[in-house]
Amino acid sequence: MMSNDLHETYLDFLESQVREERKDKNSYRDLINIMFAKEFVWLVPNDDNRIGDGLEVRSQWFDTIVVIGLDWCSFLEVIVGLSRRMELITDESAEGWGWQLITNLGLDKMRDPLSQYKTRKANDILDAAIWRNYNPDGSGGFFPLLHPKDDQREIELWYQMNAYIKEMNPED
Repeated sequence: MMSNDLHETYLDFLESQVREERKDKNSYRDLINIMFAKEFVWLVPNDDNRIGDGLEVRSQWFDTIVVIGLDWCSFLEVIVGLSRRMELITDESAEGWGWQLITNLGLDKMRDPLSQYKTRKANDILDAAIWRNYNPDGSGGFFPLLHPKDDQREIELWYQMNAYIKEMNPED
């Protein structure tokens, strides 16, 4: 297991990957901790690739996955992995996309300190995204669409992401 200092340093790094420097100086450390403590599991074929992206974030930072004693990928690491993929497709920053994903989930309102109620609500939101208990148009998940062609709960995250980017940037 990783030391407290290493844990906090890694969380600082992950938080910097999903939040651009902004005038909003609110703290979201409670939320960051909740997202890091939550295992991301995949249900739809090929979504294990998004877990691979999250583990790649970790391995780039640590040079090895086993250093922190986790053999699973956190929800937060998946968000960072997704946002990096989004940056490669668009001209927008990974940090901006990371915060957009957090906003899409409705977690941007989860400022410190989190009450027990807000902690439960944050966990419910994460569970809904993981277990795909969101709306067919993707609202309640990472990638809400205005004009979905299919039920987003059954679509691989890669294709949801691309449809979302296309809807956000129709000229591309």
